[in-house]
Amino acid sequence: MPLETQAKIRFDWFLPVIVLIISISGILNLYSAVQHVPEDRELYLTQVYWFAFGIVAAVVVATIDYRIFERYAYVLYVIGIVLLFAVLLFAREINGSKRWLEFGTFRLQPSELMKIFLIVALARYINRQPRVSKSLLADVGIMGLITLLPMLLVLKEPDLGTALMLLIIFVTTLFLYRLNLSSILISLGLLLAVAPFSWTYLFHDYQRQRIISYLNPDADILGASWHANQSVIAIGSGQVTGKGFMLSTQNRHEFLPAQSTDFPFPVWAEEQGFIGALFLIILYLVLILWALRIALRAKDRFAMVSAFGIANIFFWQAFLNIGMVSALVPVVGITLPLFSYGGSSILMALLGVGLLLNISMQTSE
Repeated sequence: MPLETQAKIRFDWFLPVIVLIISISGILNLYSAVQHVPEDRELYLTQVYWFAFGIVAAVVVATIDYRIFERYAYVLYVIGIVLLFAVLLFAREINGSKRWLEFGTFRLQPSELMKIFLIVALARYINRQPRVSKSLLADVGIMGLITLLPMLLVLKEPDLGTALMLLIIFVTTLFLYRLNLSSILISLGLLLAVAPFSWTYLFHDYQRQRIISYLNPDADILGASWHANQSVIAIGSGQVTGKGFMLSTQNRHEFLPAQSTDFPFPVWAEEQGFIGALFLIILYLVLILWALRIALRAKDRFAMVSAFGIANIFFWQAFLNIGMVSALVPVVGITLPLFSYGGSSILMALLGVGLLLNISMQTSE
């Protein structure tokens, strides 16, 4: 059989098609969301440039043997840590946070890349351990330390949403490690023990206020509860079929905050209605199930844990973002992958897609 035919058979066309549909929908939604804001009207073009750059990066990742990423997983992790320290030392404060490194007009958010770096670091650690661990608790402790350092640095920025995602990556990875009951109970005990410390010393006032407003949404409708309340109104006003493209009244009258980054789903739901919202959710569900399929068919534990971790990023970010704009979970500032505006966010997602393609193609060899 010709090599070209073999390559076509091995290439997972379904995955990039789903990613393309979600991404194009996000760009169209972004165009609609920002047209009433003169200074933001060109954001959709920036998103297109980042998407094109991300596609190139995904192709590069997909064509390199994923075992290379395993070999240099700890190097990538250290690079991520250095970048996070650089953010705290050199980044300019924007809206009370230091999250971006600026190189002229180019801005990079290292905490987004750290999600992928953490996944491959944990995957390498697990793959290099024996199938039957002699000390599960020690392994959990080591993986916990690998996760804790970037988490603390991200919380310092502050960025609660990304820190939460790093914690979720760690916790969900543990489910692949066949922990015994005592290890699980000890890990849960440690999390509960540090919860009061985190609430008092790690969370900022506005973060605590968001959680309080979630528990009592009517207490501060014009303040801490404003984001969630206006978002729910927008979603509900779309009804079944929506108001139509660029006809979101909640957005055009500037009731919706951060409509390009954290709250793009209400714009989509108001304009496309329940049918459009359901369509987008189904797309994410298919993407996640396909990533899990790749994980289950992987050749080794590094590939399996990596694919599973990427599937978890897509699931939890979609769940938390749609959940927070629907007032089902507290507002934590998490982007909707491949859909929200953000160069680093879409780059991280496409790097994950590239690694999934890599694993999928090598599995089918």
